[in-house]
Amino acid sequence: MSRLVIVSNRVADPNQVHGGLDVCVLDALRKRGGVWFGWNGEIASKESCLEVGYAKLDRLTFVTTPLVERDYDEYYLGFANAALWPVHHYRLDLARFTPESVEGYRRVNERFAEMLAPLLRRDDIVWVQDYHLIPLGAALRARGVANRIGFFLHIPFPPPEVFVATPEHEWLMRAYAEYDLVGFQTKTDHLNFCRFVTECMGGRIVSTDMLQVAGKVFSAGFFPVGIDVDSFAAMADSPDAARHIRRMRKTSAPRIRVIGVDRLDYTKGLPDRLRSFKRLLELYPENRKRAALLQIAPPTREDVQAYAEIRRELEGLSGEINGELGDFDWTPVHYIHRRLSRETLAALYRASRVGLVTPLRDGMNLVAKEYVAAQDGTNPGVLVLSRFAGAAEDLEEALIVNPYDVDDVAHATQRAIAMPLVERIDRHRALLTRLRARDARNWTREFLQALDASRMAVAA
Repeated sequence: MSRLVIVSNRVADPNQVHGGLDVCVLDALRKRGGVWFGWNGEIASKESCLEVGYAKLDRLTFVTTPLVERDYDEYYLGFANAALWPVHHYRLDLARFTPESVEGYRRVNERFAEMLAPLLRRDDIVWVQDYHLIPLGAALRARGVANRIGFFLHIPFPPPEVFVATPEHEWLMRAYAEYDLVGFQTKTDHLNFCRFVTECMGGRIVSTDMLQVAGKVFSAGFFPVGIDVDSFAAMADSPDAARHIRRMRKTSAPRIRVIGVDRLDYTKGLPDRLRSFKRLLELYPENRKRAALLQIAPPTREDVQAYAEIRRELEGLSGEINGELGDFDWTPVHYIHRRLSRETLAALYRASRVGLVTPLRDGMNLVAKEYVAAQDGTNPGVLVLSRFAGAAEDLEEALIVNPYDVDDVAHATQRAIAMPLVERIDRHRALLTRLRARDARNWTREFLQALDASRMAVAA
């Protein structure tokens, strides 16, 4: 079997995995074995210190390198997160483009390619992950790498009229064309990409999954990311989780727990969610002193101004709601601004009657899938899910809402609270079936099979 080489912006500590991308990548590598290459999270004092480090764990090899301060500012905070991230989440108002950030983005991708190319074996399969590394495939090709190279975009791909606002959009599209296969989370993202190729780049659709642009023929498709359902369900059903849940029920007054778990990011719709919960208490006052929202929002990219602003807004809103509606024996909103272990989250999901997953725009959102997997099948909670999360394309039995409409979310939350047990069980059973059909292992298998097929199709 060919060795799998995963490349991502950041290589995670396998003992401290939090984000969706890290979970999926680590699961793929543990089952297959291979190499994970990328940034180690450290900042070096000067470029002469940019050395490659190696570490082994079972069948995995971690190959990492630091960045220098200039790279971190221009590549990571700059073009990747101040330009590409807001554009891909339809937030042109927050996008910031500078020549320095573009140059930093090119420079780091070229350096990654320079470090990675000599490490590759002839039959390695290279799988590049996410928006930080769109040009990496082209940089590897320029160094003579002829291996199968796939790319997966974990965030949304916006409509052409949005993406074209990126000053370097033509260069980025030519970089996409150097991959054998480009994968997206949803049908919508795939369609937006194909539209951009044909409407803005003069390309054409060769067949259902084949595109031609800038003299290159390559494949594109959608492969929804999943989770390891059984593993996460086992966390929620463990003796430790049971003890955690019993302790919460003894010490926590509210009978109805509503939970939200999101990185502190302006795409997640957190202020809107708090306003919706306040609206729930206004429209359905019987929930006062009965229901409470637990919002867990660990920090992310705090060096970017927009993230500092969303934190201040969220802290202000939670204080406002608690001050206006709370009582000495009831706090409506519990806000936690730190990371919790996945084991703790699994227990919290199981103990919560409603899971609120209401991003304004999201590539997939694995919290929605984890919430479903964590439920007790004999007495499950109800998922309230934004129509703008990629997961909504598949999780049809969730209560689908418009996250911009506080009344819509409030009414759906009340419906979830009041839903009869029989309906909750039926919805949960259907959702769990969908999760198993598109789990993490299926995601890896389908993408790699399509990568094999794409190389053969082009050769033919």
